[in-house]
Amino acid sequence: MAVYVALLRGINVGGKNKVKMADLKLAFEEIGLSKVQTYIQSGNVLFESPETEEALCRQIENKLEAEFGFHIPVILRTLTELERIIENCPFAAEEVGEAEAASKAESLYVGLLIQPPSQERIEQLSVYESRTDKFNIVGRDIYLLFHNSIRDSKLANNLNKLNVLATTRNWKTLNKLVQLAKAMVV
Repeated sequence: MAVYVALLRGINVGGKNKVKMADLKLAFEEIGLSKVQTYIQSGNVLFESPETEEALCRQIENKLEAEFGFHIPVILRTLTELERIIENCPFAAEEVGEAEAASKAESLYVGLLIQPPSQERIEQLSVYESRTDKFNIVGRDIYLLFHNSIRDSKLANNLNKLNVLATTRNWKTLNKLVQLAKAMVV
């Protein structure tokens, strides 16, 4: 039985596509997933399942659309994959900032992609990299380092150039999801 984290894209953002976490949890339980729990309103759902990622994505997306009346893209990662993301951060502590705990949580993000982007698309995004905004793609994850606000970043505003479905979480949220997922294994 694998521990998964479903990262839902585009719910409870700017007052659109509102979904109550209790209803979301119930929807996951109704399709037979176990140990379901949610974390914060942005659409993070932890659960256990013996199913494959592809089958789960299809099943979850179909259930959520039927339940809530709009399509909710789902990106899945296993606990092992999330641990690897944390362990393999390509940005050195000095790049992230001296006040590591606070700074890292505020300036480091990971975009979780449905599939790896093409080299051509990566090159199109690289024109938006600067000394204050950097990225590094590892497989189907993109590490994003912003020395200023993510909201004002040309790099962040052009992630769509990768032409791959993605959802982004900050470093603090990813670490918390790993912590919660590890607790499910015990």
